[in-house]
Amino acid sequence: MQPEPMTRVELRAGASLAAIFGLRMLGLFLILPVFAVHAPQYAGGDNLVLVGLALGAYGLTQAILQIPFGMASDRWGRKPVIYAGLVVFAAGSLLAASAGDIWTAIAGRALQGAGAPPVLLIDELDRTDEPFEAYLLEILSDWQITVPEIGTIRAAEPPIVVVTSNRTREIHDAVKRRCFYHWVDYPDAVRELEILRRKAPKAAAALSKEVVGFVQRLRGIDLFKLPGVAETIDWANCLVALDRITLDPETVNNTLGVLLKYQDDIERIAGEEAGRLVTEAKTAAAA
Repeated sequence: MQPEPMTRVELRAGASLAAIFGLRMLGLFLILPVFAVHAPQYAGGDNLVLVGLALGAYGLTQAILQIPFGMASDRWGRKPVIYAGLVVFAAGSLLAASAGDIWTAIAGRALQGAGAPPVLLIDELDRTDEPFEAYLLEILSDWQITVPEIGTIRAAEPPIVVVTSNRTREIHDAVKRRCFYHWVDYPDAVRELEILRRKAPKAAAALSKEVVGFVQRLRGIDLFKLPGVAETIDWANCLVALDRITLDPETVNNTLGVLLKYQDDIERIAGEEAGRLVTEAKTAAAA
């Protein structure tokens, strides 16, 4: 069953959250592997202490300004503070990008951290036990958490919260009511093949196409647990380790445990069904 298309409000909210989260990750993490290499191009960039300060200035100013931003949020409201922070973040990004010396880069990074809104990621909520959701409700409603041995801990500034779930169990309706819902489906064949080429580059082109075709058809069968993209990547790497350059029924039957994690699913696919899927995957790959 195809999920319903997102409404305008959901699209706008989703795009805003994705942009904020992406900018934050870009400013805080993604430059770490390349900045130390790029820094010597700045005047004064040969000083490792200053290079380290430029990298850490983002987190330093963000930590220092958490309480002041929280007080401003209480006084003027959450949205105006977030918008103002994004403007400051953008100004810091422009300053850092145009820097000609290490001190300007440090100033830009510090300004980025001053404007970056906090983001709280609660990953795979369905993997926790149900009592944890009671704590989560307190966080989402009051922006605080109570630990009996410690007391109540309040957020200096209400964060943007991203909650993920793999639906291994149903999440309580009280949590769902406080969230914008967005369904992330399995990628189509074109997208999954692109991912596979990046994550399993040693796999032959023909093998990658056949693997994606097989997995795409496997997801059309009513199984207890459908294979995700991670299983597709693991299976491709497994086949490469076995020196396979194309799929064959025997190899598929011997490696189904990489794709399927329940014995009932393996027994259902092994044998004739696996052979049929291999034939269809080969036909689709050759088209």
